[in-house]
Amino acid sequence: MAIKDLTTKSADELKQHLLDLRKEQFNLRMQKGSGQLGQPHQLRRVRRDIARTKFVLGGKK
Repeated sequence: MAIKDLTTKSADELKQHLLDLRKEQFNLRMQKGSGQLGQPHQLRRVRRDIARTKFVLGGKK
């Protein structure tokens, strides 16, 4: 998700989005561990989305 989209969300929405991203990251890590991860680039995408969300959330405080 782009930073433009994140800046329009409220702090509560950003926290929920961050929680969803962390759940997705956990699921992808489990898939990687079991050898079922078909798209390894998804791990990098989720990690960067988490960083973007935390950046915007920090600016809102």
